[in-house]
Amino acid sequence: MPPHFFFRAILFALAVPFTLRAPAQTPETPPPAGRVVASEPRSDQPAPPSDLLPSTPVTDAERSAIQVSSLNLDLHLIPAEAREEVHATLTLRNVSSAPLSRIPLQISSTLRWRTISLVNAGGIERVAFTQSPIATDADHTGYAQEAILTPAIPLAPGASLTVSAFYAGEIRQSSQRLESLGAPHDQASSSDWDAITPTSDSASTALRGFGNVLWYPVAAPVALLGESNRLFDLIARERRQNVTVPMRLRVTVEYIGDPPDAVIANGRMMPLTKVPDTETLTIDETHGIASAEFPAAPIGATVPSLFLTAQPAVTSADQTLALISPRGADGLDRLSKAAAEVKPLLVAWLGPTPIAPALLLDHAGQTFDDGALFAAPIGSITADTLVRPLTHAWLRAVAPASLWIDQGLPEFMGLLLTEKQQGREAALAQLRHASTLIALAEPDPQAPVGAIKAQPLTEAWSDGMLHLKSAFVLWQLREILGEDAFRTAFLAYRKSIGLNPSLAADPAAFEHSIERTSGKDLAWFFKDWVYRDAGLPDLTIVQATPRPLPARPGKSAGFLIAVEVRNDGDAVADVAATVRSGTLSSSERIRIAPHTSASTRILFEGNPDTLQVNDGSVPEVRTTTHTLAFPIAN
Repeated sequence: MPPHFFFRAILFALAVPFTLRAPAQTPETPPPAGRVVASEPRSDQPAPPSDLLPSTPVTDAERSAIQVSSLNLDLHLIPAEAREEVHATLTLRNVSSAPLSRIPLQISSTLRWRTISLVNAGGIERVAFTQSPIATDADHTGYAQEAILTPAIPLAPGASLTVSAFYAGEIRQSSQRLESLGAPHDQASSSDWDAITPTSDSASTALRGFGNVLWYPVAAPVALLGESNRLFDLIARERRQNVTVPMRLRVTVEYIGDPPDAVIANGRMMPLTKVPDTETLTIDETHGIASAEFPAAPIGATVPSLFLTAQPAVTSADQTLALISPRGADGLDRLSKAAAEVKPLLVAWLGPTPIAPALLLDHAGQTFDDGALFAAPIGSITADTLVRPLTHAWLRAVAPASLWIDQGLPEFMGLLLTEKQQGREAALAQLRHASTLIALAEPDPQAPVGAIKAQPLTEAWSDGMLHLKSAFVLWQLREILGEDAFRTAFLAYRKSIGLNPSLAADPAAFEHSIERTSGKDLAWFFKDWVYRDAGLPDLTIVQATPRPLPARPGKSAGFLIAVEVRNDGDAVADVAATVRSGTLSSSERIRIAPHTSASTRILFEGNPDTLQVNDGSVPEVRTTTHTLAFPIAN
């Protein structure tokens, strides 16, 4: 299981010292005279007050109270100037219990709010606002430009309003936030590569959204990388909320020379329709307009991202991969060989064909893994790194209640691939490492108010829960049912969702489908591991008592070993208890309810050497393997 970006980023954040930053003004380059963006106000209109601090500082409680429930963007890109000009229409909802007299919205610090209006039944009404920079690492500059709207009537709890806003500015590559924390320039630039650029690389514009660059409006508390995992928690919550948030996007690109080929938004690719201004100029002098429109659709479990590509995609013959790279078909040949190592596993577990090809973007810098979209240097892509985007390519869109399956399945498939290629022990080693991360992410039952909150998988938002704990749940079900039975049951569930997509909205649909196909009652398992966050087991071998058995006809002499295991944790554990001696082994499964003990007996032909309880398949509060040596002379 390759480490997810979330955890790499956490480790980096904890490794660097926290640095205070004073807000700094960032001047905007004025828009060229005569340029029109959608229905932008005329350039001779007076600009609203800007760069003024609100009379009373805005609180994170106010920022957290606003939720963007729909997003409509008309985006005008001018790559030659690294510039975007945007008309955004947003629906904002007050999710707090108090009326809001101020509404904060943020964009990247290199952008500026031009006008903000309220849209209501009576038409469009200008609303008073101020704007000022705030320090936050949700943007690669380390700052955001925050507008504070002051509606005439406070927004009531549960109420919504629609905002129409214009903003504009440049988005250039910036490694400012990471360098301010002490990161070397090369490392910081490799991580923060978002920019609007006119280059002819496979991605001439790359904007990865909240947590990288705020190219669209958001409403979020401030977070700095030095504040433990706060920023990553906000990113995870943003992705969870976006599963059902509809977004419409129209992109218009002013180009010079070769026109761009396509735009990728939220992992979906759309060709650009090009209209050159003239056909009498040489290629490098040609200029024109290219546009594409994405109809309103749920954003999905991601943050809005945008890539403008220069090269057309080349698709593999089996429709498994689509590659955007200057290397074209030559690069696809190598990647297809890597995909061939993964495909048999996906076909066996998920069906014969993907819903759509996985989209691979040949892009320098740190890997970007977002569903079926995978951006990385083409030379670094292997079967191990392809398993996640390929798994997503096989999946259908899901409802929030079954998001844990959608997000955990790629990790689970990665474990199966490791087991297939390197053996079971290699996969278990990855699980043991992941168990440590889950234990850190789990809430402490004795923790004070305001500490980490419990996350049932059907409601989970953090990567530790959605990716890693979900993968553990799928792995445990495989152990409990057996590989063939679980695979058959999982395929049946996938088929039922395909026939009736509304089933994905039922939190219990997966359990019922697996039970119906396997013929086993799994309510005890789903109760502690899926429907509520019961924490983790905490196992101890209480005793293991071997009793010698004499040789019998057809049977060698051996031992009957009585094993007792205690669970001091808060979640049920179903684990294997295995007796070994050399290459011989004998196992029995044992289920231990929380805060109780359970026993089993294991028949072993020969002299037992060691007993192992839990091989790493079940995450625990402390260690995930327990061994005991038998003092029996051979």
